[in-house]
Amino acid sequence: MNDRSLPKMDAPTLQRWVETISLRDFGKPFRHHAQFNSRLRTTGGRYFLSDHRIEISPRHLQILGREIMDRIIRHELCHYHLHIEGKGYHHRDADFKDLLARVGGLRHTPPLPGIKSKRKGARYVLTCQNCGQEAFRQRKMDPNRYRCGACHGPLSLREI
Repeated sequence: MNDRSLPKMDAPTLQRWVETISLRDFGKPFRHHAQFNSRLRTTGGRYFLSDHRIEISPRHLQILGREIMDRIIRHELCHYHLHIEGKGYHHRDADFKDLLARVGGLRHTPPLPGIKSKRKGARYVLTCQNCGQEAFRQRKMDPNRYRCGACHGPLSLREI
């Protein structure tokens, strides 16, 4: 899907869209603010604990389409409703996982074309000598100053 296939969406339309999804899929109103944030690059949306607002990436909407964005909004609304109710709203919490599965929200945002992953920009790789876990880095570093995060084994550095 290309950028020109979807009409531009304004802020009031986004607000109504989020409110509609909340009532339809959760049976509860969304009483706070939803807005676009064009600086979001690797995630389709964010929920803020401090003021309960939801930010949505307009780029993800244009490239991935309304169906995927609908599922991303459901993901953010899971955070919202669980936080408001005082339940487990973190990705690791069972309450969050159950509600996300029940409403059909996305667990992870699909990657956009043209966004580099951390691995692609790496020039060096740190490898644990015990368990073999790899960590990719852009800058050279002294492996003797660090240990493996998984098993605390010694690390070795090599250029890619």
